[in-house]
Amino acid sequence: MDAKKTAAAERQIERTTAKPPVFEHVETSATESFLWRLDDYPWERNVWNFHPECEIHLIRYASGVALTGDHIGHFEPGYLAVVGGGLPHDWVTKVEPGELLPGRDIVLQFDPERLTRAAKELPELNLVEQLLYRARRGLAFRGEARRRGAEILETMGKTEGLARLALFFELLHTLSLSDEYEILSSESFAPNLDKQTLDIVHRALSYALANFNRDVKITELCEMFGMSETAFSRFFKKNSGNTFTDHITKLRIGEACKLLAGSKTPITEICFEVGYANLSNFNRNFRNQRGMTPAEYRRLAEARRGRR
Repeated sequence: MDAKKTAAAERQIERTTAKPPVFEHVETSATESFLWRLDDYPWERNVWNFHPECEIHLIRYASGVALTGDHIGHFEPGYLAVVGGGLPHDWVTKVEPGELLPGRDIVLQFDPERLTRAAKELPELNLVEQLLYRARRGLAFRGEARRRGAEILETMGKTEGLARLALFFELLHTLSLSDEYEILSSESFAPNLDKQTLDIVHRALSYALANFNRDVKITELCEMFGMSETAFSRFFKKNSGNTFTDHITKLRIGEACKLLAGSKTPITEICFEVGYANLSNFNRNFRNQRGMTPAEYRRLAEARRGRR
């Protein structure tokens, strides 16, 4: 990440965090049982947010950082996630000032309680309850489930009424039967979900994302929010699921994985580019996070591309 991109990211975050995030109120029309929409990026709801509704989220194009509960990951075009009610989430793509990504996301939101009630009359829906239970921690799908799920979500935008409802049930059926998914957030993640807490957490996460490639200090966040180091550390751990140091490490290693898999940049250069001062520290943290060395990860990524 060069200085120009870092500065642009910081300006974007200043605009994004000018207004505190609020509880997202999801409202469907009187003629629909769920909400389907096509979202540009960025817009006012692209923040660390939560809502009681279950959300199925497709990133149609662009890449970036996926934040789901205490999970920090990288997303690419076609990323398909299911997020349960009450689980904070955000998908961040770095853009230049004034840049807009039209229709980056397809978002489907629905009331899980409505499905639970319907299952009493329609026993075929009982299988969906298992999906809803797993989704409490967030799910990222892959393989055929992701491909077919994305296809159904795209088709929904061209339909309405019973035809759209039929596709909704097909989507739930496809995802409920699939074992091609990763569980994202930990079972123990339980943040405070009041407006002020969400505001501070969102600003802290945004600051970390813009600055992880330099020697960012926790004291900078303490000064920003008027907290002692002990108080901020405790607050950040409770509401993000990670210590601040672990959060920075995950962001750095995630960016390193992207560069290792998608470029020919030498590993030594990647080490410095993502914020490490020496190669041994980078290699140690990479192995702890991914269970292999950066060189092994690059060879594996190249082999996977070769099999496509």
